[in-house]
Amino acid sequence: MSPKGIAILGSGIFAKEAHLPAVAALNSGVAELKAIYSRSEKSATELATAAQQSLNLNEPPSVYHDADPNANIDALLARPDIAAVIIALPITIQPSIVRKALAAGKHVLSEKPVAPDVASGIELINEYNTTYKPKGLIWRIAENFEIEPAYQTAAKMVRGGKVGKVGFFNARVVGYVAKDNKYYNTPWRTIPDYQGGFLLDGGVHTVAALRVLLPGTMVSLSGYASLNQPHLAPHDTINATIQTTDGSHGLVELTFGSPVPSRSTLANSGITVTGSEGWISIVNASNADGKGVLRITVRTVTKDEKGRDNGETEEVIEEEVRGVKVEVASFLDAINGSDDGFGEPLGALKDVAFIQAALNSNGAPVDLVKLVQQ
Repeated sequence: MSPKGIAILGSGIFAKEAHLPAVAALNSGVAELKAIYSRSEKSATELATAAQQSLNLNEPPSVYHDADPNANIDALLARPDIAAVIIALPITIQPSIVRKALAAGKHVLSEKPVAPDVASGIELINEYNTTYKPKGLIWRIAENFEIEPAYQTAAKMVRGGKVGKVGFFNARVVGYVAKDNKYYNTPWRTIPDYQGGFLLDGGVHTVAALRVLLPGTMVSLSGYASLNQPHLAPHDTINATIQTTDGSHGLVELTFGSPVPSRSTLANSGITVTGSEGWISIVNASNADGKGVLRITVRTVTKDEKGRDNGETEEVIEEEVRGVKVEVASFLDAINGSDDGFGEPLGALKDVAFIQAALNSNGAPVDLVKLVQQ
């Protein structure tokens, strides 16, 4: 089977630091990066140059940008040798580019969130399901937390009964975003034209992880949203209570509004799920080699010969953080006929619905199921 021709649409931080290494990590002969698109010729050229070096190419991928009508995104999508695109563009622009790529007959892997709000996400998903999916085109959402091996490992433990029946859970992400933060200084993030600011852009990751981990579906949310750091408008903090279909409930704290770095570094951010026979936690850490890992810690009840509780055991598992590499490889596998089911747009829509509900709840319960059935 010949390599699939692919293109990267977008040349920002994540395209450079995550998508390009993920393409480089693909097995030989799976894909060939043929083109780079950016609204700016300068940024597209820079990524193409980096791609030539990291992929050991004889020449850089072709560059496309908005300033040249003969080498714009339409010209790129018209190329028959490009079968698929990876899209990493601003949140409000991305849905129109997804449509354009699908209409051109390309398979699509688009960065989370699926859309800036639930209504536009539903519209886009319905269009894909009725018009493009029947043609055999693959559209996946690049939500790396969903496919991250550590969360998948932990989910198998939880869903397999390792900690007993789940009763309650907690997710905490406390971030510090200074005015000199590289992501904040992306123009479309500095003055966001979408709900939630960093909460939508980054918060969906945590929601996706919960979606994977919990046996029950999250169905009801009551919460509050606020702005604590003016430069992170419109909101930077969410606190919410959640109930699932199996009766378990939990607390979710998402904030990027820490006033000082220590509020973030000392916050013990992570996810815990507690059951009748133990509990499991997943936190970011570093291994002995200094590489980023997700550390899973499982503590379960031990019993004596009469079935009485007499202590607890601890098991620690560390998984290298590699979700983006896994999701890109999985996307190419799906194109080649081996679809593992990850990256479904409806799942990503539920993540957006969670953030949207939390931003607008103001303490009132929101039905998360009805919200995605608009």
